Amino acid sequence: MQKVLHINPDKCTGCLQCEMACSFENYGTFATAKSRIKVFDFHHTGKKVPYTCTQCDEAWCLHACPVEAIKVDKATGAKVVNETTRSEEHTSELQSPLIIS
Repeated sequence: MQKVLHINPDKCTGCLQCEMACSFENYGTFATAKSRIKVFDFHHTGKKVPYTCTQCDEAWCLHACPVEAIKVDKATGAKVVNETTRSEEHTSELQSPLIIS
């Protein structure tokens, strides 16, 4: 069964609890750097907006990844982060909440 996460940005207070819960659910640790959800802080407006990967066509993260840990799955076309390529020293550089293999 495919799961969908509905995010209402108007209710976001910027508490980062969604990031913490996501990292704990997927990795068993409270580490926002490992979250598949990111909360962006738009300083100029004071608004905070949670964001998850939208599997966009541009895939800027794939092209920007310094360790080439993001690949396109040939069978599904999904952008996937390879955990064996992604190392702890690059965690801060790979904060896009993509599908993790």
